[in-house]
Amino acid sequence: MGVHSLSVYILAGLCASLSKAAPVSESFVVLVLSPVSVHHGRTTTLPCWLNPPQNAEGLEVRWYRSENFDTPIILYQAQNLTASQDAQYNGRVSFGLKDATSGGLKTGDVSLSLGNVTVTDAGEYTCYISSDKGYDKASISLSVIGIGAQPFLSVDWRDRDEVNVSCESAGWYPKPQLRWFDQKQDLNPKHLDYSERSSGLMSVHSWLLVPSSSEVSCSVEGKVASVHLGSPPESAGSLAGWVAFAILLIVALAGLLYYKRKALFKRLKSKRIPAEEVDLTAPLLEVKPTTLAEATKHYVNVTFDSENRPYLTIRNCKVRDAGHSFPDGSNVTCLTAIRGKDGFSSGQHYWEVSLGKEDIHVGLKQSWWVGVTSATSFSEQPDIPPTASNGFWFLSSSPDRVESFQFSTEPKVLLPVVSRPQTLGVYLNYAGGELSFYNVDAKSLIGSLNVQFKGGVFPLFNPGNGDKAPMEILQKPVEGTHSDEVNSVQSTSAGPAS
Repeated sequence: MGVHSLSVYILAGLCASLSKAAPVSESFVVLVLSPVSVHHGRTTTLPCWLNPPQNAEGLEVRWYRSENFDTPIILYQAQNLTASQDAQYNGRVSFGLKDATSGGLKTGDVSLSLGNVTVTDAGEYTCYISSDKGYDKASISLSVIGIGAQPFLSVDWRDRDEVNVSCESAGWYPKPQLRWFDQKQDLNPKHLDYSERSSGLMSVHSWLLVPSSSEVSCSVEGKVASVHLGSPPESAGSLAGWVAFAILLIVALAGLLYYKRKALFKRLKSKRIPAEEVDLTAPLLEVKPTTLAEATKHYVNVTFDSENRPYLTIRNCKVRDAGHSFPDGSNVTCLTAIRGKDGFSSGQHYWEVSLGKEDIHVGLKQSWWVGVTSATSFSEQPDIPPTASNGFWFLSSSPDRVESFQFSTEPKVLLPVVSRPQTLGVYLNYAGGELSFYNVDAKSLIGSLNVQFKGGVFPLFNPGNGDKAPMEILQKPVEGTHSDEVNSVQSTSAGPAS
């Protein structure tokens, strides 16, 4: 009796062990989940598994495309995984999990993980599984989506009554739809062109002619940029021929950005003036920027905050990057940003910053930020961008277009560069909500932001990284103290920003 009982217990234990291991059955079916969609540059999983669930560790598994059975993307045989020798898959393919509860190969999950997906990865994939008793296979369709950039608008005056408005956007897949419209109807473009980049992503460019006093919008797959055009110059041969061309932009923080450029009418024909607007229903209020002559009446001597900034070298009123290796590479981030010592909660204030000299040995700075911020510390996390909606209002060099400057707004606003300033002037009218930037050497306005400030704001500086030229706050004798400059905010930072 005792011998028989022992035999029963041993057999029951063996069956339980085999059940946990999910042994291979004499027949199985390969199941997949199709289609699968993924954004360009992301990682995706192509789900494939056995039914009924069973251990696939002793089976042969191969993933291949089209009819390329003999040159699979991955091949699993005799419990050994071999990845494709094709350079396009190098380091990008492996087994994945179809869901968070999957047990992987032991439960029959042979899903394919594909990293850094490109446009060329789109298409059909076959999941093939075989044993010594048979085989089965199933196919999955993978589609790749590229979400392009915010449309970039530029305008070119053709004559007094007509303006050429151009729209372009890059980084799309598949080919995007572009649409022009005004407040009443859709508009037909004069030109529409698509081009393919080496990455396989698509770019679109279009232009049309509109009356000189118009409001037009360009939409690319739901992303909209708009421009409100003012009146053309009266005459190209007189003082009135100097163009006061205003572009009004509604920024994400519900403030108004006003950009104004003066140039000879004949020179403006060759210039591209960018503009974007995110809210067509918001009222377009014209805000007149302060002249440079008026702004300089409020000169203040600004100095750097005393907080420790390990990525910067600071000497008196000069600052530059410390030459360290940056975790963000060549990108200009808050790692190299620093505030002014004193902030402002009222009044009018003007200061100047040197961006280098026209010198063959040093030259002008190529990467920089200058403006104001309400931030009490600088986040060094890349997922918290230094934008207007996060309390950063500044003008900077553009990493995308060397011939442009840009504001820290959302969407991005690019301003054309007629001449790079050696000295940049900054004017803050706290109560009036104006932040203007000037090319002091050319005695011209670069651009102006209109913002409803709340609480204290501090001068903001960033010398970028990799430039030979330092950034310097210029100090000048100030006669007396302006009554509107008394109300300042003292910096309370005591150490490096976290």
